[in-house]
Amino acid sequence: MSAEKLSMRKIREIARLHFSLGQSGRAIARACNISPATVQDYVGRLKVAQLRWPLPAELDSDSALERLLFRDTASAVVRTRPLPDFALVCTELRRPHVTKALLWQEYREQHPDGVGYSQFCEHYVRWLKGVTVVMRQEHHVGEKMFVDFSGDGIDIISPTTGEVVTAKLFVAVLGASNLTYVEAVLHEDLATWIGCHVRALAFFGGVPELVIPDNLKAGVSVVHRYEPEINRTYGDLATYYGFAVIPARPRKPRDKAKVEQGVLLAERWIIAALRNHLFSDLFDVNDAITPLLTRLNDRPMRKLGRSRREVFEAIERSALRPLPEAPYVLATFATVTINIDYHVEFEKHYYSVPHRLLAQANKRVEVRATATTVEILFGNERAASHARSRVLHGFTTLREHMPRSHQAHSEWTPTRIISWASTVGPNTAKLAEEILQRRPHPEQGYRSCLGLIRLAKTYEIERVEAACGRALRVGTYSQRSVHAILSSGLDREPEPRAIETRSLPAHPNVRGPTYYH
Repeated sequence: MSAEKLSMRKIREIARLHFSLGQSGRAIARACNISPATVQDYVGRLKVAQLRWPLPAELDSDSALERLLFRDTASAVVRTRPLPDFALVCTELRRPHVTKALLWQEYREQHPDGVGYSQFCEHYVRWLKGVTVVMRQEHHVGEKMFVDFSGDGIDIISPTTGEVVTAKLFVAVLGASNLTYVEAVLHEDLATWIGCHVRALAFFGGVPELVIPDNLKAGVSVVHRYEPEINRTYGDLATYYGFAVIPARPRKPRDKAKVEQGVLLAERWIIAALRNHLFSDLFDVNDAITPLLTRLNDRPMRKLGRSRREVFEAIERSALRPLPEAPYVLATFATVTINIDYHVEFEKHYYSVPHRLLAQANKRVEVRATATTVEILFGNERAASHARSRVLHGFTTLREHMPRSHQAHSEWTPTRIISWASTVGPNTAKLAEEILQRRPHPEQGYRSCLGLIRLAKTYEIERVEAACGRALRVGTYSQRSVHAILSSGLDREPEPRAIETRSLPAHPNVRGPTYYH
């Protein structure tokens, strides 16, 4: 209703248009130049007074009509018929499947002479008008958790440098009970955002169905009114705990009015209460917040007459889903490409994936990395898992990821290769050792040494030993040279005689080697 009473002439016009002509509230509002809410209020008063059109003759005087419409009907009813506890009604309506009709029936069982259902609903609507906008939003138990950071914070002064940093407050509020969690943080990055959620859920002891954040970058990668894109790590957290993330619409603060009110209360009852304290680190701040948060949750709420914790214990704790056995471990995500050696690169280390993924048209996979593990996801399924390595440019390879030919190759080591070569003969062992030593990395000589092993399956061992000896004497350290010697039969030929070298005769025109030193 407007702040100023309408004239009795307008009230009579409202009664005529409504009862006699059956006009809608909006039509009456336009005709009388008042708001639809005012029309609704006065129509309600006329109905409570059980008036119809035309008005009774005894109400011709304005004073008689005014006394009838504006008498304190609520107090008159209370003296004769007890009204329900509307704070309890408001709380009970947040339970699933609870209706006003059910609550009225229970009220009448306790008070058979109580008000009727229509007056029950009307008194409840009037009670709601005195409640804040945030309280008037209906939230079912166990349904929503609202989260946000505060605008203001608490100063922390470094005792060594004197530098001042501001710790913001992370605030989480449950929709039905208003139970609040508050924590001071120094950053608003992804790791802090995820950690605060984990600790808030542990504080509540359960998981709601929905989490309503603001559109900060740690939670929402792409802000959109209808189809926002959730940060990949934040989505992974939601999947782990089993809740859905529904960001508040941009520039729609009422979508998260609960946490806006929670932030306001935290700033009034925590930040303001600590304004004269000096803090040297974040741990001191959170230690000081703990008793203040307990006091906030244990204070009776003005309209409901019960504390947040009492309402939580009464209706919401049992509605929350249980927590997982272990808290969520922070994971980062990256999209990478499978290289031709069936490895992917993540932070300058190479991890193997099943070689069959190379045959897929899309060779891009997703890496999920925690502090201890690296998982490779392909099509939302885990294709590989490795222990995380910090060795730069190193390789972590699982044997089962290799093709069969590579698996056989991986079983050979320098020690095993030289050991096998010694069974053929000393020349073969010496040549294998030379091949391995002359490569920058021994692994680069594996293929050449494995070629020597294959030659021993094609030619007689004696011939391979002789060919290796000839290669050593000539100074050609490769499998290709040994194969050429065997295929041409040079291993069966006698060694060429050493060429006799003679010194040139002394002559004045020959300068000699000392000239060039």
